[in-house]
Amino acid sequence: MFVRARPAPTGRGAQTLASPRLALSWIAVAVLAAAAWAITVMLDRSMGNGRGASLLPFLGLWIAMMAAMMLPSVAPVAVLWARLIGSVTARPVRVARMSLFLSGYLLAWAAVGVIAFVMVSGVCHLLTASPTAGKWLGVAIFAGAGVYQLTPWKDWCLRHCRSPVGTLVRYIHFGGRVRDLRVGIHHGATCVGCCGGLMIVLIAVGVMNVPAMIALAAIIFTEKLWHRGKSVSWTIGILLLATGLLAIWFPWLLPGLHATPMHAMRG
Repeated sequence: MFVRARPAPTGRGAQTLASPRLALSWIAVAVLAAAAWAITVMLDRSMGNGRGASLLPFLGLWIAMMAAMMLPSVAPVAVLWARLIGSVTARPVRVARMSLFLSGYLLAWAAVGVIAFVMVSGVCHLLTASPTAGKWLGVAIFAGAGVYQLTPWKDWCLRHCRSPVGTLVRYIHFGGRVRDLRVGIHHGATCVGCCGGLMIVLIAVGVMNVPAMIALAAIIFTEKLWHRGKSVSWTIGILLLATGLLAIWFPWLLPGLHATPMHAMRG
């Protein structure tokens, strides 16, 4: 153990996350999220002409998207991690270690991006072979995402994401020079388990659909940080199931699945 665990920031203790010492950490995460949104919007305007058909440009876009969508909801964990390591490290070292934490977090989502790339490529081939299959694929995506919202695994991952102190108490036992990177990867994997079902919806509505990204980011933020997050999760699950059912008669609900293969990413 490299640092003593501190009391959970609940009730009056929550003010510890708003202490002046941590103001720079909050500002840094906010600036990173804002920059990621700007990059995502810029790439949305320039990723036409089939550039999404190659892996590296897709991964660059995907990482920017995940930073934009996920950093606001992971900020409390990142800031709390900075607090835990702050008492035993100098400021430059804290910055480097927090950067490693966030890099590990995004690395976990980058691995998901490889899977998403394969899925998007498969969708392009499917639409080329059978354009009408897009509707049923979209129905299956919404139904699967809705069902996942109601599963115990989703609930388990959400509880861990909603309890940063309890999560980080386990992480303080991690050792080694790449401890912060490992913590970021582990927490990122937990968030993948929590939010992966929602992310797959982007296949149906368009991977580069910025309004859909904003809506999903708001849902994720509310699930993780509002005290009624579990109820929100169940409500969203039911709405996703209903949307999948409606898509049978209203295929316009699936804009990402009736584009031509060259522009299938754009929705």
